Amino acid sequence: MIFLGIDAGGSKTHALIVDAEGRELGRGQGGNGNHQTSGDARANIEKACNEALQQAGLTKSDITYAYFGLAGADREPDYVILRPLIASLGYERYAISCDTMIGMRAGTKRSYGAVIISGTGFNSAARNAKGEELQYGGFGYLFGDGMGSGSDLAVHAFRAAIRAAEGREKQTMLLEMVPKKLGYDSVWDMYDDALYNGKRPQAVLARTMFEAAALGDEVAIRILEEAGAEHGNAVNALIKRLGMEQERFDVVLAGSVMSKGSSAHMVEAIKRKVAETAPNAEIVRLEVDPVIGAVMSAMDNGGLVISEQVDAALRSISFK
Repeated sequence: MIFLGIDAGGSKTHALIVDAEGRELGRGQGGNGNHQTSGDARANIEKACNEALQQAGLTKSDITYAYFGLAGADREPDYVILRPLIASLGYERYAISCDTMIGMRAGTKRSYGAVIISGTGFNSAARNAKGEELQYGGFGYLFGDGMGSGSDLAVHAFRAAIRAAEGREKQTMLLEMVPKKLGYDSVWDMYDDALYNGKRPQAVLARTMFEAAALGDEVAIRILEEAGAEHGNAVNALIKRLGMEQERFDVVLAGSVMSKGSSAHMVEAIKRKVAETAPNAEIVRLEVDPVIGAVMSAMDNGGLVISEQVDAALRSISFK
């Protein structure tokens, strides 16, 4: 049995081929695989797949099952485009899903669970033991997303510095740390540049928020706890809709905000919030590349039960 996993993201596409023992046979890489942002998504996905096949010395007919985790596979109008696009690649047995689901699968030993992805943006998704899936997020504040992504934290760090300078917020280390991080002599230089020249908060300020919290800053800690509670609220809504409240499963934390933050305040807030709805759920961090989750999903759909040995072999594959 041979399995192909694809992680088609907004900047690059990874493809990985393994055998039933979890041994790597071939890998490939292409460009932007998101049909929403690239006119070459199909070509980039096909390039990654073909490179993996060539390296493995295999053809498409040798693939037992292929699983495509696709950025931009958000709603039914996307699948109307993606179903024929992926079908045209010529794999006999395959499935497609949003890339959030392969992130979830990569972080847990179960075929079901939940995931919170917090990077530049935000997504949340869940799959129950019956295989039913739901997801939302990623479209911004107007469409119901709360705070907590890297972009949101950068804005809140910027706001907190200004509000502290004006006396509308408690004193905070962010008052000095934020303008310094952005290269300004004072918060007012930063303020004027944003107001009159359109300079907007930079994503690096999310890191500044974590740094301030690690130093015990009360304002930064409060903001991170509020962000964590909102992340927990988002995944709790999915858990309830899928009837997972009493199940044992993992909630996987993925994305740069979750992996690079130097403070545990956001994660602890997520744990507290999730425990209110799903007391048997465990919060875990994603430790491997999401393409591993695509391969695992191919195995799940192809009828292979992943043993401890196969799981360990897959998790030993580095895709950096």
